[in-house]
Amino acid sequence: MAYELDDFCEDCKDLIDPATGKKDLDAVRKHLEKLCQNQEFIDANCGPDAVHGVHTLYRDPDKDFMVMAHINDQGRTSPPHDHGASWAIYCQAVEFTEMTLYDRADDGSTEGHAELEVTEKYRLDPGHAGYFDSHKIHSIHFPDGARFIRVTGTDLNHLTTKRFSMKDQTVTVVTPGDKSGAAGSVAA
Repeated sequence: MAYELDDFCEDCKDLIDPATGKKDLDAVRKHLEKLCQNQEFIDANCGPDAVHGVHTLYRDPDKDFMVMAHINDQGRTSPPHDHGASWAIYCQAVEFTEMTLYDRADDGSTEGHAELEVTEKYRLDPGHAGYFDSHKIHSIHFPDGARFIRVTGTDLNHLTTKRFSMKDQTVTVVTPGDKSGAAGSVAA
């Protein structure tokens, strides 16, 4: 019997507890890879007939985590950013996504200024998942037609996040009211 979305969500409930701070993101990542091996699930949610956009497949009423399908007609490269107090796990379904992780090279003491250094780069191909913990600075790049399943600890549109410019060496705080078109509101 195939591993289904319901199975994945039930397994996540045992691995995530925001009330206690419990989160085994690597175990959730492995379960997400298992879910994305279910070709019927991928075809139904990320197949050629899937409608462009971000579609919520599940939101847990108690633990608040969300499972979404991201159907991207156009490619995108996000600026470096974080997801604030939430984490995110991506599993590639179609095409690929290149992930880049950063650390701050400055001490964060000058408001609006940030210097970043690349610490890791990797590529997600179909069936592979990766994750970013809360406040981890990252950027993603995907081509036209890329599709992935993303699990987040909560609705990122309700969190304060940060967006960085390496060229200008700046950091901008993005509040929930600023999210239209910002890093937190798109597949990033």
